[in-house]
Amino acid sequence: MLQSFNSTNPSMELSSSLTPFSTKLSEISFSSSLSPFPLQLHQKPSKPKTLRIFAVAIDPPQEFPKNSPQRLLKELAQRKKATAPRKKVPPKRFILKPPLDDKKLTERFLNSPQLSLKQFPLLSSCLPSSKLNNSDKTWIDEYLLEAKQALGYPLEKSEELGDDNPAKQFDTLLYMAFQHPSCDRTNARHVRSAHSRLWFLGQYVLELALSEFFLQRYPRESPGPMRERVFGLIGKRNLPKWIKVASLQNLIFPYDDMDKLIRKDREPPVKSVFWALFGAIYLCFGLPEVYRVLFEVFGMDPDAEDCQPRLRRQLEDVDYVSVEFEGNKLSWQDVASYKPPEDALFAHPRLYRACVPPGMHRFRGNIWDYDSKPKVMETLGYPLAVKDRIPEITEARNIELGLGLQLCFMHPSKYKFEHPRFCFERLEYVGQKIQDLVMAEKLLMKHLDAPGRWLQEKHRRVLMNKFCGRYLREKHFHHLIIYAEKVQDAYEHNRRLRNPATTAVQQALHGLSYTVYGKPDVRRLMFEVFDFEQIQPKSM
Repeated sequence: MLQSFNSTNPSMELSSSLTPFSTKLSEISFSSSLSPFPLQLHQKPSKPKTLRIFAVAIDPPQEFPKNSPQRLLKELAQRKKATAPRKKVPPKRFILKPPLDDKKLTERFLNSPQLSLKQFPLLSSCLPSSKLNNSDKTWIDEYLLEAKQALGYPLEKSEELGDDNPAKQFDTLLYMAFQHPSCDRTNARHVRSAHSRLWFLGQYVLELALSEFFLQRYPRESPGPMRERVFGLIGKRNLPKWIKVASLQNLIFPYDDMDKLIRKDREPPVKSVFWALFGAIYLCFGLPEVYRVLFEVFGMDPDAEDCQPRLRRQLEDVDYVSVEFEGNKLSWQDVASYKPPEDALFAHPRLYRACVPPGMHRFRGNIWDYDSKPKVMETLGYPLAVKDRIPEITEARNIELGLGLQLCFMHPSKYKFEHPRFCFERLEYVGQKIQDLVMAEKLLMKHLDAPGRWLQEKHRRVLMNKFCGRYLREKHFHHLIIYAEKVQDAYEHNRRLRNPATTAVQQALHGLSYTVYGKPDVRRLMFEVFDFEQIQPKSM
């Protein structure tokens, strides 16, 4: 086509710049002699662009032998790169928020239901931190009657009761008991915190109630089998069974079949609700009602095969027991309905006799009675001033108290085979449980805004074994413990033996204090005499 064009018009010229691969219109010029107006497109001359191409020869990938270290190092580097952990961002609820100003903080506390009951400080501290909202009242209207009917309580609203009755708050506490961490309402702060505080208290209530029951039911048994009996009844594997007996599973798992859930999804919510339930019952009705719900509503059987202790070699107990225990296995009704007589020597006379039977007076009159007992009595502030109608009652109580103190300081290595049912271990058992409960109550009333998990950690740190024994050693009581001659040097110079021994004596003292004078004296020993919280000024 270009040749024919040139042949017809010999005067036409076609010229272009020699810049290779030029694509700009400004670099191309056309001129024709036929056109009266020559078309010329010229711009400033630009430097011809040079295109450089670099070619690099790459060797084919070199394959290392299977067992060569280079190959293994290469695979390891690739695996590390693929599985490097991402930096975890903390959840929003753990990110620190600016603190409330004093005015808002004061209003929140003053409007909180936790400060509404001056007559019942412990009950008040377990109420929700803010008033119930519409979502809470919806759950109460829909499910609370079913829960009260299953537990055997009247269906009327508890708010109609008088202000001097702690059961007035039962509806609120029962609602909080069922709001376990996996349910819908747990996102609300006041619900989550109130539930966790209830289960924190309820676990120690259950332990104390069952320890008192088994100590009186089996007066010749050592605490080891008793702990196995308690675990057989309220161990977390057995709790779903009791919840199903009381027909409460639909309130805990409204959308799931409890039997089809795997253990890790079934047991934690059930345990949380079970503990919180008994925390609420204890606050409103006391220990007798705890026994009724345990054995009547949930149908627990202390003689069932699955809660019996394992067989062990037991030395024959040839000692006496109190008359009320002889040939008589007490039922839960006997324990729950028992009221000490008006002129009783002790706050819990039957529990004291279950731990210190009448035959123990043969230990009185030894050298400890004259050398060490006066120091212990003076340091502990004993005997307490109690107004009795008959002076002989006061004298008899003080004699029993002195005997109990000597038994608290008599280590099991002494007289172990002469008296197999040793009182020290039983006093230690009940003392450990009442010590846990008193410390839990103190923490609940002291830290109104703290959730149960935090309180649990605080409780564990204060009552840890080495610290518990330390409070006793600060009073120099560990020098007064009566050991057998064979092991005395080992216990006095080996802290791994000494610390548990001093802990056991500490707990036995609390058990004796509880059975003789009651729970107020346990508080006095723990927080005034031994200063468990370490807040009193130290003598220089």
